[in-house]
Amino acid sequence: MPILIKTPEEIEKMRAACRLGAEVLDYIAPYVKPGVSTLELNRLCHDYMTNVQDTIPAPLNYAPPGYTPYPFAICASINHQICHGFPNERPLKSGDIVNLDITVIKDGFHGDTSRMFLPGNPSIQAKRLCDVTFECLWLGIGAVRPGGHLGDIGAVIQKHAEKSGFSVVREFCGHGIGRAFHEEPQVLHYGKTGQGEKLAPGMIFTIEPMINAGKAAIRHMPDGWTVTTRDRSLSAQWEHTVLVTETGVEVLTLSTGCPPAPEGMSA
Repeated sequence: MPILIKTPEEIEKMRAACRLGAEVLDYIAPYVKPGVSTLELNRLCHDYMTNVQDTIPAPLNYAPPGYTPYPFAICASINHQICHGFPNERPLKSGDIVNLDITVIKDGFHGDTSRMFLPGNPSIQAKRLCDVTFECLWLGIGAVRPGGHLGDIGAVIQKHAEKSGFSVVREFCGHGIGRAFHEEPQVLHYGKTGQGEKLAPGMIFTIEPMINAGKAAIRHMPDGWTVTTRDRSLSAQWEHTVLVTETGVEVLTLSTGCPPAPEGMSA
């Protein structure tokens, strides 16, 4: 499949969808605290998307080839869960780390973003993992420019993660996005500078590094969706959707409540 270059009209619709996705995370953030279940967070997000935003929760009933339909409006991955975690009834505890992954559909276009939340008092290792993963995200964003390559993104993420003593999950990657939830290109979070597709204005894709505190090996759970670390070490993920512009990069999933880029790493 070719990489789709978005028209100015499509870019405007993507800006709107991505802003709305980020605003779901702004809305839910005050509720992510010890004692709340991720199933309740799913209910709150679903109601906000459908009743307030008039958006469609893209994960709900999403079924790519080989998968059963995903049964929730959001993905909620806790501690050693890497991605695609099912919301459940277990109350969050102080010290847990949780990734909430939000994708909304507005006027036929997808807005995709995720954040880490640290309810209560996280361990030093957990906070450092989340901080380094956030830095990996923004280093990857900083590598986006017309004429650059996809490998530039993966290379800088891999270098920072491994220098920090962590590992990069290789089985999952960022992706093109637009009218479809997942489009070309695949955006690997490891690689070599100067390799991969050349970046061009109008490309829109996600950058969403998944970084493990232990080894990179993964395990697929029996529900068919949830992915965990094989060694049960903690895992963290942050995600933004970005646009390649004529002069650099525009982060489409920014919002008023979005954590600011680390000092010296803004796009």
